[in-house]
Amino acid sequence: MNRTSPAPSTAPTVDALVEAVLAGEHGPLPSDLVATSVFWIHHGTRLAGGDTTYLNQYVLVRLGGSFGGCAFEAGEIDPVICRDSSGAPLDVLLREAPRPLRIAALDAYLSETRPHRVAAEAGDAEPVTLPAGTPEVRAKARDAAIAGLLDIEEGAKVGLIGVVNPLIAAIRERGGRPLPCDLNLKATQWGDPVTDDMHEVLDRAEAVVATGMTLSNGSFDTILERCRSRGIPLIVYAQTGSAVARAFLGSGVTALSAEPFPFSQFSAEETGLYRYRTVGGA
Repeated sequence: MNRTSPAPSTAPTVDALVEAVLAGEHGPLPSDLVATSVFWIHHGTRLAGGDTTYLNQYVLVRLGGSFGGCAFEAGEIDPVICRDSSGAPLDVLLREAPRPLRIAALDAYLSETRPHRVAAEAGDAEPVTLPAGTPEVRAKARDAAIAGLLDIEEGAKVGLIGVVNPLIAAIRERGGRPLPCDLNLKATQWGDPVTDDMHEVLDRAEAVVATGMTLSNGSFDTILERCRSRGIPLIVYAQTGSAVARAFLGSGVTALSAEPFPFSQFSAEETGLYRYRTVGGA
């Protein structure tokens, strides 16, 4: 894969990026576009050999030939939002919707203006094919692809904000010492304690791997600024907001594993993700 230097986002925060999109700085005016479909997925997963059931909710927006997605916490929004928001002007969702739907709409817009496959054709992203198979096989391949974005010395402390057990294992296989942080888990599959104090992890880590869920819960801006100020790599693994996180490559995000919808857990067949790196990144 060629390492590239994507044009840095002019926006220092996610909200500033939304304002730039509303002003037409990233493509067509959202006021001229309509969210064809807004839909909701709720699913649970327990991988073989683990004792953790992952419960996830996603709200998704269809815009033209693209989808935008955002995970959210249980009870944060109601399914009726799908009825009320399908067919809405995109600028209305970007201005007025609850944050998860705003992120999904922003993701759909940025995915439509430059799909990940187009970035790959231009040499700005590396397509990775996840193999067909069981959830365990596919999760291991996905998390190995994410960990492959780490370029660390043996024993380096890697903050993991948003814990997935196979990714813990993949970081260890790369020689890293995971510092796991999650709002919903207390321990990893191997009994490692999981903190809910993101700031403790950001202070100690030599590199940070964060999930796109941080876009949904509003912590992304804090993580971005802390990694920028400390000069440490920030790798984002994103189903949520994969095109949103891409907008910050070169301005805080050093590498990205972008997995557009339909996500790997919803298929047993081959699916793809896209890896981005910045020059001099992680």
